[in-house]
Amino acid sequence: MCGIVGYLGFRRADEVIISSLKRLEYRGYDSWGVAIGNGKLSLVKKVGAIGDVEEYSIGDGTLGVGHTRWATHGKPSESNAHPHTDCKNNIAVVHNGIISNFQMLKEKLIEEGHEFKSETDTEVIPHLIEKYYKNSIEDAVINCIVNLRGSYAFVAMCANERKLVACRYKSPLILGVGDKEFFLASDVTAILEYTSRIVYLQDGDIVILTDDGFKILNDCVEVDRQIELVPWGIKDAKKSGYDHFMIKEIHETPKVVEDTLSEYVSDEIELDVSFAAGISEILIIACGTSYHAGLIGKYVIEGLTGIPVRVEYASEFNYHPLLVGRPLAIAITQSGETADTLEAMKKAKKFGARVVTITNVLGSTATRIADHTLYIRAGPEICVAATKSFIAQLIVLYVLALKLANLPRHEINELILELKLIPERIQRILDAKDEIEKIAKRLAKFENMMYVGRGIGYPIALEGALKMKEISYIHAEGYPAGELKHGPFALLGEKTPVIASVIEDPTYEIMLNNIKEVKARDSIVVAIANEDDKEIDKYVDWVVKVPKTNPMFSPITQSVALQILAYYTAKERGCEIDKPRHLAKSVTVE
Repeated sequence: MCGIVGYLGFRRADEVIISSLKRLEYRGYDSWGVAIGNGKLSLVKKVGAIGDVEEYSIGDGTLGVGHTRWATHGKPSESNAHPHTDCKNNIAVVHNGIISNFQMLKEKLIEEGHEFKSETDTEVIPHLIEKYYKNSIEDAVINCIVNLRGSYAFVAMCANERKLVACRYKSPLILGVGDKEFFLASDVTAILEYTSRIVYLQDGDIVILTDDGFKILNDCVEVDRQIELVPWGIKDAKKSGYDHFMIKEIHETPKVVEDTLSEYVSDEIELDVSFAAGISEILIIACGTSYHAGLIGKYVIEGLTGIPVRVEYASEFNYHPLLVGRPLAIAITQSGETADTLEAMKKAKKFGARVVTITNVLGSTATRIADHTLYIRAGPEICVAATKSFIAQLIVLYVLALKLANLPRHEINELILELKLIPERIQRILDAKDEIEKIAKRLAKFENMMYVGRGIGYPIALEGALKMKEISYIHAEGYPAGELKHGPFALLGEKTPVIASVIEDPTYEIMLNNIKEVKARDSIVVAIANEDDKEIDKYVDWVVKVPKTNPMFSPITQSVALQILAYYTAKERGCEIDKPRHLAKSVTVE
């Protein structure tokens, strides 16, 4: 989750690194630090968010490393902030990941006379490099990593060498190639201001940067890695006049849907699904918001194809894997670097499944594990809370389901036409967001909420509750509406509003009955319902109206409305929307 940056070139390294770290702050913001090499190490480490830093002069060197932290080992403090150094303050290291055997290594290094200053696992790395250092940081790093267990992407530098050495193993790391300058970072968004030429590093890669260029080793053998041109620009990673990245990214959703659809649909669906030939079932593995996309995918795929679909949290599947028959495993991960999902993909392959990934990032680890990749076209998503990427994931799942569907051609064509109308319908929701904001301001005073739905509305409720809890800090729970009577009714009352996903499908009448039951317990009810639904107003206190669409596509329109509702609720409460406490964007540790 932490963000790391390395720079070697002709610019002031502190300015490049601080600028880059600010664009990586969604990966961690409890502390930050920068080390500059210019014959000696100039080091600054601070607790708090680097986004609060307007200007900071650390040194005029053109070589350095930086880090923004999401705490795993040790509380946020200056001593636990990166970069970490060796005993002589000659070697500096920034690291993302977890060194699982750090305690054993630390105890041995202490016996050998090394002095530690932090509670972190990372600090063993500079001390190991110090142990093996004999005039070459490159050789010392190679000897160091033999001892490491766990996951890591780290960059190391030595004060008296003009060189950066970086290693990747189970944590993301990319190399940026500029004109007479080089960059290392956890994510491409960090360095888009300086270059769009990227090398996506692979597990086991060791990168050595000097003024003469770079070389990449894997298993001590030099390897070639292709330089990719990133299709995003620096403006995609800026707020562009919006108050927060979240609302900017919600507003980008219509174009994201258009771009993703254009990848797979023209007059008909242009998607090769040979990977699904002969499958007996589909397993969807994901985490967080991507898991909710998978649940919606289950309803859609089963409804259109008759193929059984099982959806598993990747973190749970990793410890209780079970596959039968000839399954197709679909792994959904926005970043392509979600640690639990990557491990689940490997387990699924081990059990003989064909693995497809749905991801947003070209060259990510998920794309290299998978047998086939389906890209969403969401562009960079900076806000920790996923919005446009979630909708894009749904679009790909719909396209896949329609391609596999056992329906007459004319019915498929009608559904494709409905999909093509989705961007306009999302835009209508955005144009009416002031009405949603009014309801959000009323909800902002509550500390508990319940979200409910039936059928395909159930995962909508789960995702709506997740958005509300992660950015507004209101305790919100998603539940199947029919299950309220089996316990959650005890929580209802005038202090617990209920947000109800109301869909005009076979669940509609029973959903109205469930709403009556909730109103009988004195809870305020907010319905998310079609704009032409006149009946719903009789049963609820407030209604968020969304454009009418085929019930199958209601998760798209309703989810956008719920994202806006969560955003304005959090804004009314004065919350840090883009960087909610304790959370990070890309979860790269298990």
